[in-house]
Amino acid sequence: MADEADVLTDLNMDPEALGNGADNQPVAGIISQYVKDLSVENPNAPACFQWQSAPNIDLQFNIAAEPVSEEVSEVELKIKLTAKADEGDLYLVELAYCGLIGMRNLPDEHAHAFLYAEAPRILFPFARRVIADATRDLGFQPMMIDPIDFNGLYLQQLQRKAEEEAAAAGRTPPPSGEA
Repeated sequence: MADEADVLTDLNMDPEALGNGADNQPVAGIISQYVKDLSVENPNAPACFQWQSAPNIDLQFNIAAEPVSEEVSEVELKIKLTAKADEGDLYLVELAYCGLIGMRNLPDEHAHAFLYAEAPRILFPFARRVIADATRDLGFQPMMIDPIDFNGLYLQQLQRKAEEEAAAAGRTPPPSGEA
């Protein structure tokens, strides 16, 4: 028989720590993810496969978040990839990769950081695979985008915004640096 304080029979070791039954713990996570828009162009095929000049690659990305309901937001990771050679355009890939993000009981600053730093970090490997597959399907080497430090970029944007606000108010910006 189990002892009175056996963890297997009494999982609540502190009877005074009983919750009130309310769902008040902070939680955030990915509900679903999907390709919202994908455009793939290979305007000069098949002639481009004979071109000898090295391609010039341009990669741009952006992050957007829109509320869907009180506890759900859509985070959109937009990636635009172009490759051009001296002879002309090789390809253009535009991707809008999205995730539905559920959040409950998070302070606003934590919710904002989750939407613009953590959610894109989670979505990125899947968007990267879509880009690699698209460029491979165009007849080129798969474009393997290097990992992106979304948290670092988020912190840089916050710092830049603080500096702009301080300059607009005529104050000295807060010190920046690594701790």
